[in-house]
Amino acid sequence: MALGLPPLNFKLQCSSTSTFSSSSSTNYRPAVILPGLGNNTGDYKKLEFTLQEYGVSTVVANVSRIDWLRNAAGLVDPNYWKGTLQPRPVLDWYLKRVDDAVQEAKELAQGGKLSVIGHSAGGWLARLYMEEFGLSHISLLLTLGTPHLPPPKGLPGVIDQTRGLLYYVQQHCKKAVYTPELKYVCIAGRYLQGARFVNDSKVAVESMATIDDDQQESDVAVVKNMTDSTPVSTTFQARFVGQGYKQVCGEADVWGDGVVPEVSAHLEGALNISLDGVYHSPVGSDDVSRPWYGSPAVVEQWIHHLLN
Repeated sequence: MALGLPPLNFKLQCSSTSTFSSSSSTNYRPAVILPGLGNNTGDYKKLEFTLQEYGVSTVVANVSRIDWLRNAAGLVDPNYWKGTLQPRPVLDWYLKRVDDAVQEAKELAQGGKLSVIGHSAGGWLARLYMEEFGLSHISLLLTLGTPHLPPPKGLPGVIDQTRGLLYYVQQHCKKAVYTPELKYVCIAGRYLQGARFVNDSKVAVESMATIDDDQQESDVAVVKNMTDSTPVSTTFQARFVGQGYKQVCGEADVWGDGVVPEVSAHLEGALNISLDGVYHSPVGSDDVSRPWYGSPAVVEQWIHHLLN
């Protein structure tokens, strides 16, 4: 268990969600799971099983870890070095895997709608897929620890890790909505508060960093559970993680899931949710002391979005 972590408490303050029976025979929308950067299909096997226990048929996009090396093709594009890289053709391989999974899920849906679950980069890649391939067959996009927002420009020591891809998504993909026809639900984890690498002996910045007008939080809803979230004593781990947060959102001393800052995982227009004690990845999670978004106890807090 990492030092200085918030208590593992997953209950949402404004949620009255009841416990769903895993033996339900109701046919819910099939779900497509999109792996995050560096993850493979097998990393989501347990999440797939958990969703199936709730009666949600699931298809995971077929991605291996070595597949991500295909992104190195972007290195020969001058736009990569300028920070203005565009997603196609570099990410065509991933979009094809997504489309294959969506077509399989559409057969399961038998003319009905689908849910798409994007983990980490899989969330903004889902938005790109919906823009390029259409979204008429999708009624829910649920993202888990997705870095939706590009880092602020012009900050010393901050480099856009996507080399322009997130700026492209922000500028060209449709805005998030929360309507009866299409719902965006963005879930962020509050596993560890980062710290600046120097100066502070105590983390003093509030959990939600101030962001500019182009990155305002949703007016639709922000659901948080911060009752037990308090600033933590500065440790090397907090400083190290804080440097990662800084590359994503421009701030080191903010809350996040250990990889993606809370503020970056929310979208204006979406239903935004923050969960305490939730780690970023299935890799390194043990479901108890370090649960991730797909751990059974955490899934219980967001499964109702797939069942409605």
